[in-house]
Amino acid sequence: MIDDNSKEFIRRHIGPSDEDQSKMLATVGYKSLNDLMIGTVPEKILLKDELKIDVPMSENDALKKLKSISKKNKIFRNFIGMGYYNSITPNVILRNILENPGWYTSYTPYQPEVAQGRLEMLLNFQQLIIDLTGMDIANASLLDEATAASEAVGLSQRLDKSNSKKVFISNNCNPQTIDLIKTRTEPFGLDLIIGDEKNELPKIKEDIICGVLSYPGTLGDITDPSESISQIHKKKVKLF
Repeated sequence: MIDDNSKEFIRRHIGPSDEDQSKMLATVGYKSLNDLMIGTVPEKILLKDELKIDVPMSENDALKKLKSISKKNKIFRNFIGMGYYNSITPNVILRNILENPGWYTSYTPYQPEVAQGRLEMLLNFQQLIIDLTGMDIANASLLDEATAASEAVGLSQRLDKSNSKKVFISNNCNPQTIDLIKTRTEPFGLDLIIGDEKNELPKIKEDIICGVLSYPGTLGDITDPSESISQIHKKKVKLF
């Protein structure tokens, strides 16, 4: 049985009413949503069983249940490295950005895109980096480090004119970054040279597509990358 609170929650998050659904079904020539599914989904992949889901909840009940589930989480000590670092978030940032629905609510309930506020936040971050570093331009996106690195390698391959199949990746990069680059480059038959930049880069005599370094390293170590950067730039290729 669905109580009134649950109906209100459903009505606010699922747009079409029963009357709206009937009109849309009539337009495409079906009497019910079940008939529509049978008529459009191939029989071999059509799920015949009922979905094993609980009865609908009100928004308040749903929040209570989520909170009870979250209490089962266990907090362990975090060790520096591999891209995961402890950080302090000032309350003014926490309240006015991270907890402000205007910064993260999607345009419409069914779209995965973030709101205009998130875009504005990225632009502010880019400008902050420009001001701090003195660079002419800076870029920020919602891509995680591993995805961004693999996208950069893919872009370099498309721009490369040497017909090389080799990419150098420092073994000081995070494991997830290296693994994702492996996955994304495998279909293109690229040969990844993975190793310590100080030892491996001088040994590479042939052309490479690009180089990927990490600063700081995956274990949190900070070393001067100038020599490695210079060696890769001498090959006249992109460095990330």
